[in-house]
Amino acid sequence: MKQSAEWNVKGMVMVRRRELLAGAVAAVALAGAGQGPASATTGRAERNFPKVGGNLGNQSYTGLRDVHRGNVRRLRGAWLNNIEGGLTAGNSQSTAVAVDGVLYIESALGNVVAVDGRTGATIWKYAQTRGTVTRRGVAVGAGKVYTCANGNWLIALDQRTGQVIWERQHNGYGNLEKGAVTYHDGMLYCGTNDGPRGAALAFDAETGDLAWHFWGTAAPGQVGGGTWEGDSWQSGGATPWMHCAIDADLGLVYWTFGNARGARSSQDGSERGGQNLFANSIVAMDLKTGAYRWHFQSIHHDIWDMDNVMAPVLLDARVQGRVRKLVVYGSKTGMYYILDRSDGSAPLGIDEVPVPQEPRQKTWPTQPFPRQGGWTEQTPVRQPLGTVIPGAPHRAVPNYRIGPLYTPHWDEPILTIPGHGGGADWNHQSYSHSTRLVYTGFGYVAAAHSLTESSNGLRPPGEYMTGGVVAVDPSTNRVRWKKNMPYSLAHGNGILTTASDLLFIGQPDGNLLCLDARSGRELWRWQTGAAISSSPIAYEIDGEQYVAVYAGGTGIPYGNSAPRGDHLWAFKLDGTVPPATAPPPPVVRRPVSGQPVDGSAVNNTVVLARVYDNGQVGTVESTAVNAMAPTHLRVLAGTTVTFVNPAGNVHVHGATQFFEGLFDIKLKPGESGQYTFTKPGEYFFNDTFSPRPTGKIEVLPA
Repeated sequence: MKQSAEWNVKGMVMVRRRELLAGAVAAVALAGAGQGPASATTGRAERNFPKVGGNLGNQSYTGLRDVHRGNVRRLRGAWLNNIEGGLTAGNSQSTAVAVDGVLYIESALGNVVAVDGRTGATIWKYAQTRGTVTRRGVAVGAGKVYTCANGNWLIALDQRTGQVIWERQHNGYGNLEKGAVTYHDGMLYCGTNDGPRGAALAFDAETGDLAWHFWGTAAPGQVGGGTWEGDSWQSGGATPWMHCAIDADLGLVYWTFGNARGARSSQDGSERGGQNLFANSIVAMDLKTGAYRWHFQSIHHDIWDMDNVMAPVLLDARVQGRVRKLVVYGSKTGMYYILDRSDGSAPLGIDEVPVPQEPRQKTWPTQPFPRQGGWTEQTPVRQPLGTVIPGAPHRAVPNYRIGPLYTPHWDEPILTIPGHGGGADWNHQSYSHSTRLVYTGFGYVAAAHSLTESSNGLRPPGEYMTGGVVAVDPSTNRVRWKKNMPYSLAHGNGILTTASDLLFIGQPDGNLLCLDARSGRELWRWQTGAAISSSPIAYEIDGEQYVAVYAGGTGIPYGNSAPRGDHLWAFKLDGTVPPATAPPPPVVRRPVSGQPVDGSAVNNTVVLARVYDNGQVGTVESTAVNAMAPTHLRVLAGTTVTFVNPAGNVHVHGATQFFEGLFDIKLKPGESGQYTFTKPGEYFFNDTFSPRPTGKIEVLPA
């Protein structure tokens, strides 16, 4: 079943396709006091890195080339600024911007700090007063620095002093908090997050007045209306929680909208029949008015929280002999939907493919697939227990029912991949003008979906959460190279590429890496002291090139095991600041719930299908995730552990140890089984009746 890329809605008006100039590069400048040579829509950042994403097209690329393969091993710390005095908590997801030798960064507390790009000295600090808020980047323009705060406040600061110029509160459109702010031509563009109904917002940068808004969920009578059952659009979510891209030549702004939600869960589509526009969509709007121009929906009627909310990347590329103005879109699904940004058409082809159905979920009959396929695996693989560990990065935890992407669910957990925390999720992509490739970090974080699960789905305890980096040719949508890595790189782990074919990306273990952008070969690494959940940037002062990154960390997907900090680093050739001491690395296996319990306290016994609370074994049979009593048992090597299915249970329960395959026992009510652990290590197991209950035996040296 082949259709055009855009999923048309009756009455929608498409932008007329414009003639393309071969090799043309948009040259619309970022306005702003003192910014010097400005970045264009698809031009490259040079001595400045004036916005999150580098330019209006979010290419995260620099034309600087003084640091290259031949000298990158001489790259050392130029300076280090602990912007909050050594803070080791919170979520630090902000990417710095660099304008005329000054870096502007937001901390885990939501404060804004201006830092001298040559020395690392703090120039000024704005301390917000409305509580801690996760931020992802300021905007700089017209002599001001723009940020957001709790309570839907938009704030303008004096670029030289940090003093508040104005504060404006805008309620009623979703939470105006997390998304990076974008400045262009006297206007600000901000998305909203985590609300029942989200909107893309544009403001007058001089006053903070709202200029226009565009709802993520279309109401009856609006463009896209009639795609939500009943009044479900009122709580449908579809929040645009990443920053937009802008093509000022075409007069368009491109925004991506998040997953559809429901009255009970984003996994429940039973009361919101229809396509659910503009959830899981990229929408092109008029830059000045917000009027709808075109859209493409990457997932119809999403019940998997698989929104492709990446910051769109704009680029010009030759496709089948013709230069096209493209927008690259797609993240969690592990696929790139490459569209003509003039009209939303798909020059490389995207097909509507029939997918399995679940009538109770009111699933949509087809989903769009690029003809070239994805850049990562889309079905978990079963590997025999006892074989190589950890095995394939998309290896399935045992006992789960598995399925390919878009397998529908109801009341039984179904494990799919990349998962709602995998794929590329919300890290920043990069497009290199030199290699002409698009790069992204990604994660393997398989998820089990069912109406039995809370929130957005279950990430099975015991699974390995790893990832990699992939390079894709946007002119063909084919993978050029792919490199598996030890950590998920899907949550803010943005990429910077350079004119000298270097690729910089930070890891959750605190290491900033430099790879060869043409092959993926590692060339250099530096320990920053905390997890990196932001994008590296590059800038130049008096002819000297710097690379900078903010290392602070976040809890996704590794929870509190990811090391936190407030470390704003800058690097230059032959710098003199040494690397930080390596922090404890993140725990890459999804942990079980509950605290460790010493074996002697429970007679070295695990009770199956019962919860464990305050030292007491539950009295009711359960298939909850924590229905192993206890979930985390700590014993010495040589200990024999007993597994018991209480006589009061109704079903046969068991314990499958993975991935070593040490035991796979099934017990009728009233039966017990034993295993002796001889080697130190961590041994996960789950229930053979329902895979949700998961436990761990931690074996210490005798």
